[in-house]
Amino acid sequence: MLEAMAFKIPESVLVVVHTADLQILLLERAGKGNMWQSVTGSREPEDADLAATARRELREETGLSEGVLTDWRLKNRYEIWPQWRARYAPDVTHNVEHVFGFLVPQITLATLDPAEHTAQLWLPWQEAMTKVFSPTNRDAIWQLQKRVAA
Repeated sequence: MLEAMAFKIPESVLVVVHTADLQILLLERAGKGNMWQSVTGSREPEDADLAATARRELREETGLSEGVLTDWRLKNRYEIWPQWRARYAPDVTHNVEHVFGFLVPQITLATLDPAEHTAQLWLPWQEAMTKVFSPTNRDAIWQLQKRVAA
């Protein structure tokens, strides 16, 4: 019998890293060729809350820690792609993603983990929206420019 802890928690964060003038950091997934995204990651049992998950993923995926993390209080529920379902308990088919923004003072070179990401780009928000593969990531970038304009 497998322990419940062996499975991923079906709750994650999406963190849009950006500058004040809406330059967006995108990361290319390793082994997935041309799959660009913002910082993402699953909640771990040791994470005190979702903000802790977001900060951990920022450190792991980019090395960035200097900036302002904002919980947008926005949730997305989506079906987990079949090729990734084995990571979750057998009855889990959907994930809940919580969206955060991370404002950095300037464009900064991220420190990538080559096992996760192979390249990085800073793009204006309009271009970043067209580059990301995930519809929820695209929507988050759209939401960012509306939030800043408000």
